[in-house]
Amino acid sequence: MTNTQSNTSYSGKFLTLEGTEGGGKSTNLVFIQQWLADHNIDVVVTREPGGTAISEAVREILLDKQYSEMTPETELLLMFAARNQHLQEKILPALAAGKWVVSDRFTDASYAYQGGARGIAYNRIAEIENWVQQGCYPDMTFVFDLPIEEGMKRVAARSQVSGQAIDRFEQEKKDFFEKVRAAYLYRAEQAPQRYCVLDAARPLTEVQEKLASQLESLL
Repeated sequence: MTNTQSNTSYSGKFLTLEGTEGGGKSTNLVFIQQWLADHNIDVVVTREPGGTAISEAVREILLDKQYSEMTPETELLLMFAARNQHLQEKILPALAAGKWVVSDRFTDASYAYQGGARGIAYNRIAEIENWVQQGCYPDMTFVFDLPIEEGMKRVAARSQVSGQAIDRFEQEKKDFFEKVRAAYLYRAEQAPQRYCVLDAARPLTEVQEKLASQLESLL
């Protein structure tokens, strides 16, 4: 079951960006931030896992390839530990102050990666989600979708240019990411009013035109 509740008690809006590796989330997050700023909206940009000092420390553990023995359950609990700190310290105060929050990933990623790909039951994830989030859910989730092979090529090219090694998730095989992609698309089908699926294989200008149209509708 996909939760469709929004943050009706806050004047700010909560937007999240999701998708498999190489979908262009980072590039489009910058676009969204600038679009909102151009429309005089006070925006806080953040990411998961991470967003606060404690959450970023947990992120280092989660992405470190040396922890190959990490169980799916440990991975899930670490994700939600970082998420709880992120919510309490950064997201909820910003929304309460009337700011818009834009996050590179949120709980949909747990359903996709730890649920769809790692095999943890969705109802188990939902139990932790309800406990940690206490009714705080995104107003809109943008899913940047593209074929897995294309995404993996983009990640490899990015790593070659930056010289940065791929992390513990990026080193997974194609089948893993196919499951992640399927999970994202399934969740989007279940709650089309909250999700906007974007064809990330299309030219960037087309993707951002659709993004701008969706942002306009949120105003």
